[in-house]
Amino acid sequence: MSAPLPPTAIGSGNEGTLKDQFDSYLSRLKNGEMGSLPAIAAILVLAGVFYALSPQFFLGPINFANMFVQAAELTMLSAALVFVILLAEIDLSAGVTAGVSMAVFIVLIKYQNWNWGLALVAAFIAGLAIGWVIGFIVAKIGVPSFVVTLAFFLGFQGMQLVLLGEGGVYRVEVPAIISIMNDNMPVWAGWAMLVVMALVMAGLSLWDRSRRSRFGLVSKPISLLLIKIVALLGIGGVAVNYMNQNRSQGPIPILGVPIVVPITIGVLFVGSFVLDRTKFGRHLYAVGGNPEAARRAGIKVGRIRIYAFMICAFMAVISGVFHSSRIGNVDGSAGHTIVLSGVAAAVVGGVSLFGGRGKLIHAAIGALVITMIDNGLGLLQMPAGINFLVEGGVLLLAATIDALARKRSGGSIARS
Repeated sequence: MSAPLPPTAIGSGNEGTLKDQFDSYLSRLKNGEMGSLPAIAAILVLAGVFYALSPQFFLGPINFANMFVQAAELTMLSAALVFVILLAEIDLSAGVTAGVSMAVFIVLIKYQNWNWGLALVAAFIAGLAIGWVIGFIVAKIGVPSFVVTLAFFLGFQGMQLVLLGEGGVYRVEVPAIISIMNDNMPVWAGWAMLVVMALVMAGLSLWDRSRRSRFGLVSKPISLLLIKIVALLGIGGVAVNYMNQNRSQGPIPILGVPIVVPITIGVLFVGSFVLDRTKFGRHLYAVGGNPEAARRAGIKVGRIRIYAFMICAFMAVISGVFHSSRIGNVDGSAGHTIVLSGVAAAVVGGVSLFGGRGKLIHAAIGALVITMIDNGLGLLQMPAGINFLVEGGVLLLAATIDALARKRSGGSIARS
């Protein structure tokens, strides 16, 4: 019987040199673990094509900042869906869950005269309650998540009309909510945000190295951390500098990073921390990879599923807040169509529909791909039907790559 591989074995992800890290990455690519690489390639291709076709507008300061704002709502919803997709489940009701929660928010303000902060807390509690009910039915009763969430998707459309009335549209008159998607940070705050991100990245990496050292495990090389920080400061610096340029065509200057950007980054950071550095995150991946093996290992599979649907619903409500901030009102049709784009964004970004593989950053990258398609085709004044055709083609391609990757790595497409 052969001895077990040491922690520094190629492919473990814990190699001690930069060359080993590179060899490990190539090994994972050969085994079909492509991650977000296809989506990143798609961003570069789309950026090149749309810039060539619309050089004056696509990468102009106005449209550049607008794409980040436009992508925020979809990014948050697709990131929410990652928690259930990692379990090889689906939540078709995430969009309308956000719609119902925002309906609760506006009804409490308009008719019950609640403080807007308390009303917003109540909206998030409503989202958590909905997630718990869905998770309970899926995990404890055993109804497939597709059926449960489809039922909620249909039913909650009626719930929104009950709460808001037929054709009810209510303006959001809370400046703090409206400013999320419509206002910008001071110029200095954008640079401060970038510095904080670099410091947090460095701090987390050093914390990981300290933890691995206590258990006698080999850490990733410090040079890899330096490369990541330099890349963050370089790419982030270009983006911040671009958004700090005046993009107003009138006498009043408009500059600075949109407020929604640091909020989105903050939520993605917290969610990624939960997935990558907590026991719950490890258990979530374990259940998604092989629920029976996870159960035999003592993991409370049902509880993990319920928590995943609750987190999904909670983050979906954040996307609902973004939506209401962007359009300035709450209406009875909110969230009816965006969930399909959210699923598409997650899959395009590299999250596996078969469970157990994917990260929140993958969903964010996928959301940027979908947004770039909508934005670029809109600038070219293409018919709406072309958008759907292109998005459908991109989704089919991403799902095909995922299926082929699983076959190559020896995974089974059929759920265990």
